[in-house]
Amino acid sequence: MGGPLGALLGAVAGHYAVDKKSGEEARPQNRPQREIAFTIGVIALGAKMAKADGRVTRDEVDAFKQVFRIPAHEMKNVARVFNLAKKDVAGYESYATQLVGLFGKGSPVLEDVMDGLYHIAKADGVVHPGEAQFLESVAEIFGFAGADFARIRERHVEPDKEDPYVVLGVSRDMSSAQIKKAYRKLVAENHPDKHIAAGMPEEFIALATEKLAHINDAYDRIEKERGM
Repeated sequence: MGGPLGALLGAVAGHYAVDKKSGEEARPQNRPQREIAFTIGVIALGAKMAKADGRVTRDEVDAFKQVFRIPAHEMKNVARVFNLAKKDVAGYESYATQLVGLFGKGSPVLEDVMDGLYHIAKADGVVHPGEAQFLESVAEIFGFAGADFARIRERHVEPDKEDPYVVLGVSRDMSSAQIKKAYRKLVAENHPDKHIAAGMPEEFIALATEKLAHINDAYDRIEKERGM
């Protein structure tokens, strides 16, 4: 695997360097490239997210571990990549761009990555301006601009006050039928079963499940408001 993620791979045998079924060590090059690239990309972006406000705190490191659960035997390897990437924020664009090349712009998997980055950003109780700028920039590279980015952000910034229309990426002047169609499309794209079939890590399946709950809740609220 080439590119910036390939360079990081040289420093670590990632989360997928151990066969989950047999527990035996596996050569990274024998693992599917997308899985390895995804793992290294998430570690790198997570580290640079933590650095976006100028310093990496223990809360942010703990939040990273919550998003990306690391087996004890892989902790040193993952820490090596995390520490390399957290030295500064520079270079995150190349990691994000390479992930886009593997999954495609607007991929639900990349939206899950955004959810994970938000989780790290909120670890100290506030999303700092530098973090907000980092998140918006990565989202734009991933293909989530405008209403799509607002939809993602709405789930994380004051979630108790989230606008259900923004969560679904729809407007109030749309018909109930149009909103229902948009809702069904989101459910189909973000269903955890799709992530399981794609072989994504369990922690990101959990993120997809949480995201689907937000989507369902938003639609329920709109249904009640409109008497649908």
